[in-house]
Amino acid sequence: MFYTWIIENKELIKIFYALTITLICAVIVLKTDRLFRLSLHTGIRYLRNAFLFYGIGFIIRYFLILQDYQYITTIIFKYFFIMAGFFLLYSLLWKKIEGPKSPYHSSLFNTKIFLFYVMSFVIVALDYLWQTNYLMFYSQIILFSLASIISYINYRKNGRHHKFLKFYFIAMMLSLTAWLLNALAVLLLNWNQGILIIIYLLNMIIFLLFLYGVIKVTKK
Repeated sequence: MFYTWIIENKELIKIFYALTITLICAVIVLKTDRLFRLSLHTGIRYLRNAFLFYGIGFIIRYFLILQDYQYITTIIFKYFFIMAGFFLLYSLLWKKIEGPKSPYHSSLFNTKIFLFYVMSFVIVALDYLWQTNYLMFYSQIILFSLASIISYINYRKNGRHHKFLKFYFIAMMLSLTAWLLNALAVLLLNWNQGILIIIYLLNMIIFLLFLYGVIKVTKK
């Protein structure tokens, strides 16, 4: 009965889902931006960028309606989503690449991040030309596998002193699970509605985890 109700009202649920996640992203962006200005911690601004791109992606996907050009909004949505994933990964790696003192004045436009823009463009362009979603799914599965491993290592090393690392690790594992289920639902099960509902719930939990973690950190 409940499952049938969800299927019958899926469009309304999608709007509520997208609006909720967009608002969560907005709060995370504002709070992490304030935290960065206070701490000047470079990793925080890359984390901020990830949720900025996720928020823009959701707005484009669910609220920017171009009836005759829906494929354009889908392409842009994919691009922003892939870039957000790269920013999340880079927020874990930046010290090994840039060093403790970042030489870049901008976290959105610099030589390292430019490579991610190019990679995201190539992934989206090839998926569009080949009319598939393979590269997007495979790239995100690989990306979140790496992010899960790195965040677990960080948690084991510094988890006692930095509680946010636990939320980060759990969120990365859930994100990896969500992308695996997404690939399964789309590539093998022809957009199975039951699995897609589980993915929506997982995504909501992931964004709420980050929100809780960010609020907890900014309160200190």
